Amino acid sequence: MSGVTIIDVSPRDGLQTEPELISTEDKVKLVDKLTEAGLEKIEVTSLVHPKRVPQMADAEDVLKQVSHNEKLQVIALIPNQRGFIRASQFAGLELNWAASATETFSDKNLGMTIDRNFEIFNDVIKEVKSKGMKICFSVAVSFGCPYEGKVEEEKVLELVKKAVQAGADRIGIADTIGIATPDAVDSLLRKVLDVAGETKVSFHIHDTRGLGIANAYAAYLAGVRIFETAVSGIGGCPFAPGSAGNLATEDLVYLFERMGIETGVNVGKLLEAADFAASLSTKTPLGRIRHLDRERTIKELVK
Repeated sequence: MSGVTIIDVSPRDGLQTEPELISTEDKVKLVDKLTEAGLEKIEVTSLVHPKRVPQMADAEDVLKQVSHNEKLQVIALIPNQRGFIRASQFAGLELNWAASATETFSDKNLGMTIDRNFEIFNDVIKEVKSKGMKICFSVAVSFGCPYEGKVEEEKVLELVKKAVQAGADRIGIADTIGIATPDAVDSLLRKVLDVAGETKVSFHIHDTRGLGIANAYAAYLAGVRIFETAVSGIGGCPFAPGSAGNLATEDLVYLFERMGIETGVNVGKLLEAADFAASLSTKTPLGRIRHLDRERTIKELVK
C-alpha cells in the first residue's frame, strides 16, 4: 500500500485554546520531539493578532527557533495579508491560508465574508509565488458548522475550484467540529480530489464524536494521502463552540503502520512527544494508544 504524509498540528491547533500561556521554550521543545519521531511536516504556529489568539503571540519567536531545522518543513497558518507580511521574513516557510465554507464561521473566525477572504487570498498568492513559497488553501467547517449546521458539498467544491485556479499548492479540507461521518468523508473527498486534479489534498481531522479514525480511513480509501492530526489528540478551535481535540497523531500512525502503510514515524518516540504534549494541556487528551502497554504496542508494529 502507498505511504502517507502526516502533518502534526499540535504546536498550533493543539495549543491555541489553552487558557494559560505556554512558554516559547516548551513549544519549541514539542516541535523538536515531533521531529525526533520522524515527522517532517509540522504546523508550528499561526500568525494571527495576539488579541484574537493570545497563545500564538510568540509566533515569530517560535519560527526563529525552529526554522533552522533542515529536516523539517515548517508550516504556519495565516488568516490575512498582515499574517503573510509577518510570515514572509522566514525563508522556506510553508503557509496555510484559513478560509471557511460558511459565512457565519468566516465572520466569527476571520472577521470577513467568504468572498472577501478569497479576494485577499488571490492577492496574497501572487506575492507568495514571487517569493518561492508554498501555500495551502484550507476550508474550515467543510462538513458542518457550529452556527449554520450541515454544509452542502457544492459550497466546498466551489471554493476548491477557485483556489486551484488561483494556484494553491495544496487544498486542505477540515472537519473543524468533528461532525463528519465516513460516508460523508468518502463522498466529499472523492469530489475534491477530482476537482483538485494534480493539486495535493489534505484532510484535517477532529475527533469530537470519536469518529476521527474511521473518517481518516475513509479518506485514505477515497485517495487522500496527507493527513493533519495532533499528537496526543489535544486541541480545538476557539471560534467553534463544542469542538474537541484533533485526532491523535499516534492513533493514526498506529492504524496505518498495522496495515502496512508507511508513515516514516517512530512510534516509540512519537509516544514520548504525545506525553509531553499532554503535559502542556489542561484538557483531557483524546488519544488512545498512549494509554496502552507501550512495549506491546511497539511489538505489534514490528513487521
